[in-house]
Amino acid sequence: MARIPLMPVTDSMFLIGESREHPMHVGGLQLYTLPDDAGPDYLSRIYHTLVADEQSVQPLFRRRPRRPVSSLGQWSWTTDHQLDMEYHVRLSALPRPGRVRELLELTSRLHGSLLDRHRPLWEFHLIEGLEGNRFATYSKVHHALMDGVSSLILANRALSADPSTMDMPPVWAVPPMDRPSTSDGSGPLAVLESLRSTAADLAGVLPAVVKNANIALREQASVLPFQAPRSIFNVQITGARRFAAQAWSVDRIKSIRRATGATLNDVVLAMCSGALRRYLLDLGALPDRPLIAMVPVSLRAKQKNTEASGNSVGAILVNLGTDLEDPAERFTQIQSSAQVAKRSLAELSPLQILALSGMTMAPLAFAPIPGFVKLTPPPFNLIISNVPGVPKPLYWNGARLQGMYPLSIPYDGQALNITITSYADNLQFGLTGCRRNVPHLQRLLVHLEESLSELEKATL
Repeated sequence: MARIPLMPVTDSMFLIGESREHPMHVGGLQLYTLPDDAGPDYLSRIYHTLVADEQSVQPLFRRRPRRPVSSLGQWSWTTDHQLDMEYHVRLSALPRPGRVRELLELTSRLHGSLLDRHRPLWEFHLIEGLEGNRFATYSKVHHALMDGVSSLILANRALSADPSTMDMPPVWAVPPMDRPSTSDGSGPLAVLESLRSTAADLAGVLPAVVKNANIALREQASVLPFQAPRSIFNVQITGARRFAAQAWSVDRIKSIRRATGATLNDVVLAMCSGALRRYLLDLGALPDRPLIAMVPVSLRAKQKNTEASGNSVGAILVNLGTDLEDPAERFTQIQSSAQVAKRSLAELSPLQILALSGMTMAPLAFAPIPGFVKLTPPPFNLIISNVPGVPKPLYWNGARLQGMYPLSIPYDGQALNITITSYADNLQFGLTGCRRNVPHLQRLLVHLEESLSELEKATL
């Protein structure tokens, strides 16, 4: 009997927790400048080329979820041998005047719709009609298939630093990274070794919990789950989404980093903190206690297997100091809190970090239960994620990539998600919120600029 490729729990949890109100996919919006010699049918020709080439689709993008009886209900992957490329790859046009505003409205609608579980869990949209001699692409992939870091790895492999390189393969046609061995690691000895290693790792989880609790008691900057105040973000959400995006110069943020000795991520968190404080003050909804951010931490650098699929993300909690009016004091609070959180994970294995992070994230699994969000304090107030990008300009079939903006997942009790990635000389901010419960989301972009200027005045 053929072995059923069971899905890891860290991946299947995103299928288990999905509903119409809670789409569980990540996405990306890319803006391109058309090549000088592009004709009126430039995108149409690319579209027809993409949908005509089904044979080059790699196995990862043929995976379809299923729950066979023989797996006792656990999710597994099966291969779709009847892939419909015209379903997965779509060509759209913006209504006039084709501003970024119309593009973001379209992207918001696309990001709010569920992926079809009867097909491989991904879509790719070519979008024409954008002013300024530009076009865009929007892609989404289910979080059960890959995390944000994985999707960015694959996206970068499909681009070139050479503008003259044509006929670049799409993301789904890029082969996976070479592996040192052809073994699938499923033999009896490999399974026994994996079980032994897993048991040893999990035995260290309880001591890690105790250690973190002791750190929290000793160090004021440490944060534990459920210390966050209730805010307008910590409510039940709807399925509709609103998306806002903008880029800021990396040089501005690095100047603050150099002046303060902080990390780049510390500066980004401080920038978000100031913006959130201003936004909530405008709404008359700023809590007296500081907002707490859950900050994902990629574990791929700690792992031997760096395959761009699945999920390999831990989590730390950071005090954003939004109760402090002075930007320098807020920045110090954020820096101290982040340092303590990172130290608590430094000596743990990836599996131990995943288990510990799972305890932090576990309340999100219960959030859809009626009354849970209202009756329990939030484990944290929002997710702020910084995904490393690429430092140089990239091209796709001669078109220059102008910007790439990440879209992520709001949850029940977590109505706002801020995800950042770097590209060339900029940091690209993507803000994804529940359309009903996060009003005037675009105002946060103005507040992010004000917050960065405030930090520059306070530190430079």
